Amino acid sequence: MTTGTSRADANRRRILDVALAELLRDPDASMDQIARAAGVVRRTVYGHFPSREALISTLVDEAVQALSAAHAAGRAGVRDPAEAVARSVLAVWELADRYRLLIALAQRTVTMQGIRERLAPVREAATGVLQNGLDQGVFSSPLPAPALAYVQEQMLVALMEAVNDGLVAAREAGRCAAVTILTAAGVPASDATELVAKLND
Repeated sequence: MTTGTSRADANRRRILDVALAELLRDPDASMDQIARAAGVVRRTVYGHFPSREALISTLVDEAVQALSAAHAAGRAGVRDPAEAVARSVLAVWELADRYRLLIALAQRTVTMQGIRERLAPVREAATGVLQNGLDQGVFSSPLPAPALAYVQEQMLVALMEAVNDGLVAAREAGRCAAVTILTAAGVPASDATELVAKLND
């Protein structure tokens, strides 16, 4: 790798990191603001990202990759489907504070269809866990596992928006999300609350 390439990669990484911080602070931050905050000229930002939408789209891709990795890590090695779901939601929610405003912002610039397509691998993994739980009788739902995974994904996005709108305290949101997702899968509320409290200790 040449010095020029490594410098370009470092610039790109810095622009993305600064852009995320700036957009979370000010969702209307312009490319000029992001360039100034990153300590580069505007042309450098546009050299990496031809538009604000392209920059946000790249940030959304990175957010989805991070959330997907957290989802996988949360359920890794866990045999009980309810615990796997709870752990994966709690793991995702640890990152949600960093990304929940970005998701809201992305809905203004990236189509919801685009976000759904990016989340497909996470949804497929969740479908497998849900199917396992339905087969074991741990979960109970009138919905087949793929539809239930879709509903749960939408619930998580809605809960992020509820936090953004001040309807749920951020510090409570992870626990609330895990209990809500489990009860949507047919786990009795008292059992879901007890399991999440145990995992959240």
